Amino acid sequence: KKISLPELEYNNETCPYYKNLIQIVKTLDPIKVGVVHPVEPVSLLGAVDAAKAGIIDPVLIGPIAKIQNAAHIADVDISSFHIIDASHSHDAAEIAAKLVREGMVETLMKGSLHTDEFMHAVIKKENGLRTDRRMSHVAMANIPNFPRPLFITDAAINISPNLKDKKDITQNAIDLFHHLGLGIPKVAALSAVEIVEDRMQSSIDAAALAAMSHRNEIKHGIVDGPLSFDVAMSEECAKVKKVTSPVAGHADILVAPDIEAGNIMMKQLMILSNAQVSGIVLGAKVPLILTSRSSDALERKMSCVLALVTMRDHKFKTFP
Repeated sequence: KKISLPELEYNNETCPYYKNLIQIVKTLDPIKVGVVHPVEPVSLLGAVDAAKAGIIDPVLIGPIAKIQNAAHIADVDISSFHIIDASHSHDAAEIAAKLVREGMVETLMKGSLHTDEFMHAVIKKENGLRTDRRMSHVAMANIPNFPRPLFITDAAINISPNLKDKKDITQNAIDLFHHLGLGIPKVAALSAVEIVEDRMQSSIDAAALAAMSHRNEIKHGIVDGPLSFDVAMSEECAKVKKVTSPVAGHADILVAPDIEAGNIMMKQLMILSNAQVSGIVLGAKVPLILTSRSSDALERKMSCVLALVTMRDHKFKTFP
């Protein structure tokens, strides 16, 4: 199957990365995905659209009657899809994790259920999906009139990460950047200030992450911090505040101090800046497709693209 370019084109035509990524996806075989509890039209549409585009081969897991009702409301044909009945969302997540463990599907996609319920089945030791790496969510935002994709982490999984967690969170985001063929990322470890403030733990952690990067404990990225959001994103703000940094004004990845800051930042971009945001979870044995329950079908479909490229590990040069 081929992906039609207009189907996946984002609203920012000045950013060539998405067009190049779509061209790469055309060359890859789809991944077999367990779609967990797709009982609302938007969650089902994302999977159906991705299947039509040749990105995924979906297995729908959840209450059959509810899935069929969602298909009826969305006016889509799911007769060709494999559907596995589950009594409720928790049951669907457990079945899905078992299918990955047994090799029946390659990865999972969150449908209409809470993130903690989806992840609970994944992190169970008996399901065998955990690794030594801390799992974390990486969001990729396409922002109108912004010339490059912007990555935000972690806005969905880790509530109050400690320094060890933040090291893995940062490395996961850098790894995704490389999977997508984007080169060496500039990573801003965010805080509310640009200096180390002993009363502000986020500034201490950010400075430590920068030191880890300098010592190659965090690999393949340029990490600096603490940096405030304005300094990370604006050269002018960095000049005014007299901050000298290779990352200031050029950040590709924003590492949030906690889930509250990350989640607010991501959703503010979505609501106020009309950003399209896709996302996956890294750190497990397979990348997990995870978006907000309010995400539209296009954002869900593009999240499938991220998982496909990551799983097939095609590190092509895609960004000019």
